[in-house]
Amino acid sequence: MDSSTLTIPGIAGIILAVGMGVDANIITGERIKEELNRGKNLNAALRSGYQRALSAIIDGNITTIIVAIILMGAFGVPTSVFARLLRPLFFAFGASTEGVIYSFGYTLMVGVLLNFVMGVLASRLMVMSLSNFKIFQNKKLYGGEQA
Repeated sequence: MDSSTLTIPGIAGIILAVGMGVDANIITGERIKEELNRGKNLNAALRSGYQRALSAIIDGNITTIIVAIILMGAFGVPTSVFARLLRPLFFAFGASTEGVIYSFGYTLMVGVLLNFVMGVLASRLMVMSLSNFKIFQNKKLYGGEQA
């Protein structure tokens, strides 16, 4: 039976992924606030804000996933192309770094993918749904109409 162990680098990957999720929501919130301050109604500002934020969020997530895949390829299987290219670097850091860096890359990749699905798609669905209730239709709740 296979088992998994959560290591310090794995925890660091999770923390970094959560931070990226928070960043995605901050970017989205700022875009929505900009749209509201331009005079759009709430539903149009929400749609436009999410649409404008999506490209920046996707770019950041794809870049991070590429780095995580490279880390997993370089520090996972010793016979991989990345491992062969980076062998001199491995020698400098020692063989003990292979497993922990792979763990960091793996948890980072899984965390970023889950954050993208839950943080972007699910939060959009929740905010768009809640904005239909009268109590949540005040623009000040979304950063608009600042005094």
